[in-house]
Amino acid sequence: MTLPRLRHLLTLDGLGEARLHALLDEAEAMLPHARGGTALRQVLAGRTVCNLFFENSTRTRSSFQLAAQRLGADVLNFDVGASSVKKGETALDTFRTLEAMGVEAFVVRHAEDGAVAALADAAGPGTALLNAGDGRSNHPTQGLLDMLTLRRHKGRDFSRLSVLVVGDVKHSRVARSDLQALRQLGCRDLRVCGPAALLPGPEVLEGCTVGQELDAMLEGVDVLMMLRLQRERMEEGLVPSLEAYFADYGLDARRLARAKPDAIVMHPGPMNRGVEIAAEVADGPRSVILEQVANGVAVRMAVLSHLLDT
Repeated sequence: MTLPRLRHLLTLDGLGEARLHALLDEAEAMLPHARGGTALRQVLAGRTVCNLFFENSTRTRSSFQLAAQRLGADVLNFDVGASSVKKGETALDTFRTLEAMGVEAFVVRHAEDGAVAALADAAGPGTALLNAGDGRSNHPTQGLLDMLTLRRHKGRDFSRLSVLVVGDVKHSRVARSDLQALRQLGCRDLRVCGPAALLPGPEVLEGCTVGQELDAMLEGVDVLMMLRLQRERMEEGLVPSLEAYFADYGLDARRLARAKPDAIVMHPGPMNRGVEIAAEVADGPRSVILEQVANGVAVRMAVLSHLLDT
């Protein structure tokens, strides 16, 4: 079955199992080229990609920049802090100005839910939008790179896996994209664990087994996805202290032993060592955290190539 080309990538929700595997197959093919070389430099030669980040980011922005450059694109990193946005220009005006200059693809990160979709609605017929994270809603390429990492370690059959997501799911766009992808890929044992104040509503947790006792939730899992605890949650009173959070929800070697012997540990980064994960686990043999980072370049190469394919 030939799937039609996507015009934008705003969310993983609703893409379906076939589409997700097709994108992961494309990313897998990009892996040998993700660290450089000239083999794919003509794929996007003469095309212009703009990293339009209204929210600070280092890892995601750098990954997208490398991905576009590996494909030979001209890359514009738009500095919102030094732009007319500071003078009152709207995001839409900024977008339309850059689009008028010939930018064909926009990688957009924004603090507001739905902001990237609103720009996509205003885009011209030849312009592609890629969501690099909006509000608490979506981070589709993070979801894809997590699925690629998981698939490379555990195979294509997600239905036999037990996956546990731990931490601040309520405020995490990464968790939402991962859960969307895992459901569509057929994962039948989805578990979510975190403090009650950091758990979202039932619409996000559909189909998940939810608990607040990490030791019990760890039994027999194949995959642990640890989420970053934002320190402002403690300032908001949602977490009593960083030490208390680690005592209840931090992953150390003792807790990891409750999972399956071949379980893998994932984290979207940046990590707070000693808060959500112990150094012995983050740097241990079952951690695939740096592999996630490497896979992110290949995933973003695949998505950019897919969206700009003519």
